[in-house]
Amino acid sequence: MGEHTDAPRGVDISVPNVARMYDFYLGGKDNYASDREAARQVLRIAPFTPALAWQNRAFMARAVRYLAGAGVTQFLDIGTGLPTQRNVHEIAQDSAPGARVVYVDNDPVVVVHGRALLGVTGNTTVVERDMRRPAEIIDDPQVRQLIDFAEPVGLLMVSALHCLSEADEPYRVVATLRDALAPGSHLVVSHVTGNDEITSGASAIYDKTSAGMNHRGRDEILRFFTGFEILDPGLVRLDEWRPDGALPLISTAGRDYFYCGVGRKEN
Repeated sequence: MGEHTDAPRGVDISVPNVARMYDFYLGGKDNYASDREAARQVLRIAPFTPALAWQNRAFMARAVRYLAGAGVTQFLDIGTGLPTQRNVHEIAQDSAPGARVVYVDNDPVVVVHGRALLGVTGNTTVVERDMRRPAEIIDDPQVRQLIDFAEPVGLLMVSALHCLSEADEPYRVVATLRDALAPGSHLVVSHVTGNDEITSGASAIYDKTSAGMNHRGRDEILRFFTGFEILDPGLVRLDEWRPDGALPLISTAGRDYFYCGVGRKEN
């Protein structure tokens, strides 16, 4: 796996990319030598990273199934990453066959692969936008074609917000998106946490990639849900959000390295 040597025009494959590193953790093939080397450096520090990546995907799937079951039929997935098994549109459309999904990412490789995979359906699209400019996402014609912001939206920011530094104003980003959402919309977030030698070492590696890895504490992550009612069981570990037993629990020596949660906008 992972023997790609070509890349879309204008993409510098010598710089490790967080989406492609994530693809490597999941056993994917859409990554390059620089991505694999950086990912292997992370694995030497945190060998449980692939387990976290799989649990992150499983949390996303459970959250999407919940939202689709609750009547949400349109989803805006920001910082989507590379397509892999059981993507958002597949999960949502299992419960709601007409569900509409817009994937948003600023990585040209993600966009190229996403469009190749999703180009056959009228209910999904992939948009190349940067989440640091949320107003441009909201106003994008392709987004508006599928997403009606007057109706409830499932806003997914799964393993995305920790790529934003404080200089990127992550709380402003989420607030701008929140204010565009109708009541009954939901926010789905997963985010790295922790403050030890493992997180410090991993952050040093990610500092040399396309986006940093900004670990935030529990209260800092909860701030993203301002204006939302966080649903049970609250902000918890990936394997604690409404588990279905599909994956084993994560062994991280009793430390928490990821939190996740789902919030509902009431008004």
